[in-house]
Amino acid sequence: MATASGDVEEKPAPRAASRLWRFVTWVIAIGCFYLAYGRIAAAAARAGLAPLDYLAGFFREVDWTTWLALMIPYSMLFFVIDAHATWRVIRWFNAPQIGFLNVLPIRASAYILSLVNEQVGKGAMSLYLLRRYQVPGWEAISSMILLGVMEIYQLLIFSAVGVALYSNLVDAASTILPLNRILPTVFVIAALYVPFHLLYFSGRLFPGSKLRDRPLLRAFRQARPHHYLLVLLFKAPNLLIAVLIYTASLRLFHVDVGFGQMLAFLPVIFLAAALPLPFHAGALLLWTVLFPQYPEVGAFSLVMHTFFVSLNALIGVAFLPLANRELFVER
Repeated sequence: MATASGDVEEKPAPRAASRLWRFVTWVIAIGCFYLAYGRIAAAAARAGLAPLDYLAGFFREVDWTTWLALMIPYSMLFFVIDAHATWRVIRWFNAPQIGFLNVLPIRASAYILSLVNEQVGKGAMSLYLLRRYQVPGWEAISSMILLGVMEIYQLLIFSAVGVALYSNLVDAASTILPLNRILPTVFVIAALYVPFHLLYFSGRLFPGSKLRDRPLLRAFRQARPHHYLLVLLFKAPNLLIAVLIYTASLRLFHVDVGFGQMLAFLPVIFLAAALPLPFHAGALLLWTVLFPQYPEVGAFSLVMHTFFVSLNALIGVAFLPLANRELFVER
């Protein structure tokens, strides 16, 4: 609506929708925490303990030194592998001349911003590409979106392999949610989308469509099948290492779990963690669903995630002087 001075008033609808979305996500998150707490309280009651005493006993018996010896190298390896995959995608679609050592400090500093919001972290990379290599913002974000899509498909592929190899474990965990039906359905839908995606962005399907011409989708227009395959291969070590680290960590927390269970379930848990819920509440609840005999794994997941993102942020702090030099010092 125009005012008397000719200015256009800001429409309140987007702001109201944003507030409603935040309210809904917080309600869902609180519901997830409530359900997880209910399972812990029930287990504590069976042991004749208060919930906090039950959790204190769970954490008291952990070998924290060995756990730190696992988690610190894991976080550092994750950072290097993640930065390498990011560097490859940027070289292909944005700045062929960029060096790996140039990407390291920017990717590290993005972990600090990701403590607040993952999208803000991606924005730091886009700002760097704009300032140093004159890459338009939407085109840089396009590469980040491609990386995000491939992260989702990596999780789906590994989970599909785990479910196929250890279907009996999935059946055993399907008492609360029918995971033995939900997961295969998701895998089939994701697989059917792949040829549609490749044909559409190559221009062979719906050749008159203008949607793929948008700058936000530039990376998908340029990507060829071998690019997608290489990104999966570059990022695969992170998930394989995560399966090993989580399996070993759970055993340190005296939770009886095998590699097969983690291969089948951890990618699905990571997908739940990607849901836009505060404190990754979806993943917390899914832990308790997948391991009903160990309801305290919800608390375990909070400890693992909090330490992991905090250590990544510390890596970012260590690289911050280099990142500032890359972003703000004129050359």
